[in-house]
Amino acid sequence: MRTRRSKLEIREGIQAALEGYRRFDFDYIPFGNDWEDPKEDFDYTGRDRRVGTALLRTALQVLAPPFLKIVYGCKVVGKENLKAIGKSGAVCVSNHISYLDTLFVRQAVGHYRSFHTMGRENNKTGLFGAFIRRGGMLPLSSNLTAMRNFNREVDRLLKAGKIVNFYAEQAMWVNYQKPRPMKEGAFYYAVKSNVPVLPVFFTFKVDKWGHMRRLVIHILPAVQADETLPRKEKMKALKEGAEGAWRKCYEETYGKPLEYLPDRRKVHEN
Repeated sequence: MRTRRSKLEIREGIQAALEGYRRFDFDYIPFGNDWEDPKEDFDYTGRDRRVGTALLRTALQVLAPPFLKIVYGCKVVGKENLKAIGKSGAVCVSNHISYLDTLFVRQAVGHYRSFHTMGRENNKTGLFGAFIRRGGMLPLSSNLTAMRNFNREVDRLLKAGKIVNFYAEQAMWVNYQKPRPMKEGAFYYAVKSNVPVLPVFFTFKVDKWGHMRRLVIHILPAVQADETLPRKEKMKALKEGAEGAWRKCYEETYGKPLEYLPDRRKVHEN
């Protein structure tokens, strides 16, 4: 019991320090060395693993709902907002608070329709890497040719009516309830492929050991681009709309305004 408590205190202390210094995109959890930077021959289309992908998605569609219900008391709300976009592709933006975020998003938007962009460090070696690649992972890369293939595949999926999820906060903060500022990348792809942004936000209770309970996956109304705006202004408007939707969901669910810890950067400016 004491070990669990100390780990929770360490985690909360790290998150509080990063929040105070406004380092919302900092990855405090080490990635390890068991990953590979995708090279120019990385198959983003998944043609070489179609059978495994179909089997995995089918298994998850059957097993994930009871698993999430039993472990987290999970429920999905706002399904009408998914129906509202019809067969259109969409860029999904979700908060990044668990190793199972991808499963949460699948539960919301569909196991066969969702694909998931991730940092290159998530392109793991071994059996786990093979597993997540068959789950629709689209890893970023430092290789320019690989990134051109990544861009091409994201555009193809969006135009085919798929939903491509981005962790727009960038870093995972375990069981952190507040929404964090988003990066622009997701909105670049939404504008480039001319698709709406679908905000998804996870709210939950935390027990005394810091474990997630009573998870609610909120599918929020899609944010549409104003076609009269220039590209950069479209991206900015989509980002502000998605952040506003997250903030509203947080404040209504938890019954309090979104407030961060005092900005500790000011201490060093004086």
